[in-house]
Amino acid sequence: MVSSASDSAPLIGITTYLERAQQGVWDVRAAFLPEQYLTSVTSSGGIALLLPPQDPDAADAAIAGMDGLVLSGGADVAPELYGERRHPLTDPARVDRDAWELALFHAAERRGIPVLAICRGLQLVNVARGGTLQQHLPESLGTERYRIGGGVFAENDIAVEVDTALAEILGETDMRVHSYHHQGVGRLGDGLVAAAHSDDGLVQAFVDTAGAHIVGVQWHPEENAEDRRLFADLVTQARAFAARRKEDAR
Repeated sequence: MVSSASDSAPLIGITTYLERAQQGVWDVRAAFLPEQYLTSVTSSGGIALLLPPQDPDAADAAIAGMDGLVLSGGADVAPELYGERRHPLTDPARVDRDAWELALFHAAERRGIPVLAICRGLQLVNVARGGTLQQHLPESLGTERYRIGGGVFAENDIAVEVDTALAEILGETDMRVHSYHHQGVGRLGDGLVAAAHSDDGLVQAFVDTAGAHIVGVQWHPEENAEDRRLFADLVTQARAFAARRKEDAR
């Protein structure tokens, strides 16, 4: 089993997609993750390990050797998981990914493993904690500002709440971020507190209030190669977690 130590690079698990992929003569379903996630972790001092969807019963064993977890972006979380009817423009359900990532998150919670949840990841954590989502922001907020399409990330201004863990991590309260989403937080889940908003009132980030290190952001920090603060914080927290686990094992 892979292990880590407090004086070495912490092991950071990153969730991946299972999607159709073409390479040469091959056209298969494959584990897929944009390289930006990997370089964000490795350039911040961590070792990235991929966690593609599989049997949710394996989640606890898979997370056992990790020091940190990144819940990556991707397709919409199934609305059935938070008790709502499907909007016509909500993505087809990714049942395997939803089940796997919910199991991973709950396993990380039980162990106290630090979590950075990005875009879909933020939405999944909110649902895992009993919250809801706005399924189509152009309808509920009347704006296309968060997903302009064509694989081009929109840029939006957000305000970080002072006196939150996120403000401590970032060291500032006004930011311009990369967005690519058409859903967002509706009702916040249990134990989560909003840590950033946009000027239309949409929750752009949250943190956990129960003592666990959980940071969720609606934007895509991996797209900004000049700003690795969120990943650097996760690596710092993961290294501290590894040290505590090593001490507890003595």
